[in-house]
Amino acid sequence: MSASPRMGELITANWTTQAVYVAAKLGISDLIHERGPQSAEELAGATGVLAEPLFRVLRALASLKVYRQRDDGKFELTPLAEQLRQDVPGSQHAIAIMMGEEHYHAWGELLYSVQTGKTAFDKIYGKPIFEWLGGHPEEAAVFDAAMVSIHGRETGAMIDAYDFSQFGVLADIGGGNGSVLRAILKKMPAVRAMLCDLPGVLERAKPLIAADGLTDRIELKPTNFFEAIPGGADVYLMRHIIHDWTDEQSLVILKNIRKVIGPSGKLLVIEGVVPSGNEPSFSKLLDLNMMVMPGGKERTEAEYRELFAAGGFRLERIVPTESEVQVLESVPV
Repeated sequence: MSASPRMGELITANWTTQAVYVAAKLGISDLIHERGPQSAEELAGATGVLAEPLFRVLRALASLKVYRQRDDGKFELTPLAEQLRQDVPGSQHAIAIMMGEEHYHAWGELLYSVQTGKTAFDKIYGKPIFEWLGGHPEEAAVFDAAMVSIHGRETGAMIDAYDFSQFGVLADIGGGNGSVLRAILKKMPAVRAMLCDLPGVLERAKPLIAADGLTDRIELKPTNFFEAIPGGADVYLMRHIIHDWTDEQSLVILKNIRKVIGPSGKLLVIEGVVPSGNEPSFSKLLDLNMMVMPGGKERTEAEYRELFAAGGFRLERIVPTESEVQVLESVPV
């Protein structure tokens, strides 16, 4: 049996990850955008690296249609390379850096997680990821930007699929830099909101909320969702929060929400639902990322129903979106 090209691509995929990471970390796309087509020597001079190794990285990326080498030897942008600029809508710059650093290192210890059931990130960095980010503001800023780039398409799809205008006060639990709330409130002027996250996270969100003119409509609520959840909302939303945690940890969060939610309140969990069988799904690979990074998991519909029931909720319906996520709507019981 001869080796298939597809298997070769799968085996060497990490090579591409690191080549794209180097280009993003050095800001190559931004430099070419600002200065026009550049030689490897010019780019090396601007970034403080060696020209010959940089040329080899760019040549490899050009073979993948990330950058294009002209007849004069200079490199120019392609549509893929444009996505590595920092100032474009849907920029993939931050996620390329994040995936090439902490995520890349943790994935190198996937076998450790399979052997022990423990989180690879904790082994490498000595503490859980969110605790580690709290002490590394530069990496935390990259993480925030990466989350926006990863979930940006989801936000619009979620708003299109689900009617948030029915609520007076919306609480976003673990809402990070407030990107979800800001998008919802911009489209629905009657809705008010609470952004509930750790104090350091809220500080990073504050200037973004102010820049959008939403300071008067978004109340910042310092929150450790493992300890307590603020009351007073009509709906509690969590996007990509539950999948970060084990069932036991998730139950703590759900039960804390159950303590404060009103009898007519709703819980919205925005996650990908793992399909059964061999059906291709991004959620099945993301599940491995949850294993090695925060230690959580993606779940099937049956697993969500069981988890919600244990937390005091009933899953009423699953609303599909034009993205990888669904809106899981639950009510207290």
